[in-house]
Amino acid sequence: MNNIICIAGPTASGKTALAVKLAQAVDGEVVSCDSMQVYKNMDIGTAKPTTEEMEGVPHYMLSVAEPTEDFSVSRYCQMAHPIVEDILYRGKTAIIAGGTGLYMDALIKGNDFAPYPSTGRREELEQLAAEKGIDAVLEQLRSVDPCSAARLHPSDQKRIIRAMEVYLETGQTITEHNKRTAAIPPRYNPTWFALEDEVRQDLYDRIDRRVIGMLEMGLIDEIKGLLASGVPEHATSMQAIGYKEFVDALENRCSIEDATAAVQQASRHYAKRQLTWFRRNSAICWLRRGKTDTVTEILSRALQILRKFDN
Repeated sequence: MNNIICIAGPTASGKTALAVKLAQAVDGEVVSCDSMQVYKNMDIGTAKPTTEEMEGVPHYMLSVAEPTEDFSVSRYCQMAHPIVEDILYRGKTAIIAGGTGLYMDALIKGNDFAPYPSTGRREELEQLAAEKGIDAVLEQLRSVDPCSAARLHPSDQKRIIRAMEVYLETGQTITEHNKRTAAIPPRYNPTWFALEDEVRQDLYDRIDRRVIGMLEMGLIDEIKGLLASGVPEHATSMQAIGYKEFVDALENRCSIEDATAAVQQASRHYAKRQLTWFRRNSAICWLRRGKTDTVTEILSRALQILRKFDN
């Protein structure tokens, strides 16, 4: 049996429950692959698994960063890679589970990331954007890396600045860097699974119920606590779906009811984007979930597929 298994899929599709049951079945440990579950004290709004939901299965890459920090795919890989290696070294199965496709792909491929230097270039570019607008930085980028300039949306200030920073620091465009990285063989060759509902509306209904459940569990108090602890509302962590909308409500920019509807809609749209991302991966074995399917039934299908790969 493959000693690395990836479990992907959209939000609220049942990845956490399947990962736990699969880990119990194959002597595995779970490495979370969620760009927001990495933050401490952000448990309810990120649907971070509780101790009870983990059922004694070790989970990693949860609550590893402060909410005031910027977290990145490169940092995720730097932290998660040695964890995966340790799980494998101990003869266990590494189950990488989550919905952040960029992080999962990067961890499996073993991407060589461009450096993140601290020479002041980024601050200079941020200052230029603040004074003259991001178009001024985009114009610079267009002159040295037209491919990135065309690919990046003008609203994506962070990546525009990053692309220009890489060129100024290394003399190489981020487009060239990405091409070189894509040519490197992947570090791992896992068995891939992804969850998908047979009827899309079933997923959307579950998303809507989950948002209501988060409110009942105390999401508003969680957000109030983050703000009171000094986490600014413009922090990367607070841009997560389910946080920024309710911050607007707490600041009286909208009602709780409007914020709830906005979170539900944003979550549904995010689920569609996640499905689009994972469908690009031809190696994925899709586990389609019927309305009445239990996690035990889905687990049974996954184990059948794993046994076929072994034969």
